[in-house]
Amino acid sequence: MAILQSSPAILQQVRRYGGDVGGFFAWWRRSLLSWLPPRLQSMLGMGGERLLLSREEDQLVVCRQGAEGMAVIARLPWPVQAEDLDMALTGRLGALPRWWVLPADGALRRQITLPQAATERLHDVVRFEVDRQTPFQAADVRFDARVVGSRENGQVDAEMVVIPRTRADAVLSDLGELTQQLAGMDVMDAARQPLGVNLLPEEMRQRRSDPSRIWNGILMAVALIAIVMTGWQVLDNRVRAADTLEAGVDAETRRARDIAVQRQQLMDTIEGNAFLTRMRNEKPAVIDVLDELTRRVPDSTYLESLSIEGAQLQMTGQSNEASSLVAKLEGASHWRSPALTGALQPDARTRLDRFSLNADLVGAAKPADAPAAAPAAAGSTASEGEG
Repeated sequence: MAILQSSPAILQQVRRYGGDVGGFFAWWRRSLLSWLPPRLQSMLGMGGERLLLSREEDQLVVCRQGAEGMAVIARLPWPVQAEDLDMALTGRLGALPRWWVLPADGALRRQITLPQAATERLHDVVRFEVDRQTPFQAADVRFDARVVGSRENGQVDAEMVVIPRTRADAVLSDLGELTQQLAGMDVMDAARQPLGVNLLPEEMRQRRSDPSRIWNGILMAVALIAIVMTGWQVLDNRVRAADTLEAGVDAETRRARDIAVQRQQLMDTIEGNAFLTRMRNEKPAVIDVLDELTRRVPDSTYLESLSIEGAQLQMTGQSNEASSLVAKLEGASHWRSPALTGALQPDARTRLDRFSLNADLVGAAKPADAPAAAPAAAGSTASEGEG
């Protein structure tokens, strides 16, 4: 339906032929053949070729009419026997339909205007016009008609060709045995071109079958099948190529997704390492804290526990100089604000004061130069003896 809607010419022909399927397909065949070169049409036997026979004084002139035009192929002395004509037309020429052609003054021609619908049964319609357009009765003539043009108002220009029956019978009688080989009788125009009408009665028309037409039909069927198979193969190849491309796109998509996941994991690792490095730089290393404590805590002081929880340095121990520990620990580079927590408690056994001391840790002075060391776990404790 989409094809019909996209082609006004096809729609027009469908409306024209209506239910006449044969007429529509005949028009369709002619339209398709018009795309083929004349030589190829001739080779396939589908160029509408025919032999035109005419008499010029004492000669029979045989012309071949086809898609490429008309050409004389033989001249035979008159009168000609049917056997002599068959011998002159050898090969494929002998299978072409034979038409007798009357001279331009051999028939009466009249132009008439008819409705478009009349073209479907042009011969029957013209039968009623013979009495009005010619001085003859329809029963007294051989006639035919052809469409020569169309008008915008839906009418067509037709031409009626008429020859008296007596003259037509005289011509056929003069032809003798050749009459039995004729497929039609046409008339030349002023330019010596056949009009394309057939004045020969239906019952007298001989139909010749070209043997090559069968093979040509078979070859065309094979060619059409080959074209269909080729198109199907091309379509199948395109489908396979599309499937392959889709599979490749899916594989690349999965690969890109995996790469994105790996990249995200790498970014998370880098950010984690940066976070750990930043956290490590925000507080001093445990070894540096212990080193500075060792240098600042007096020899008479013993540490029982040392812990680093977040940014807090906590220590407990015993000392006979506990009251002066805060002053000794102030000014350190790794902590600030040292302070005793709670009161000093004398130990009766060691005769020393037990103390508890806290300080706030500060970042390393030179993080880039600080040695790499694993940060101490939260809540880790260290016990040591005498400082």
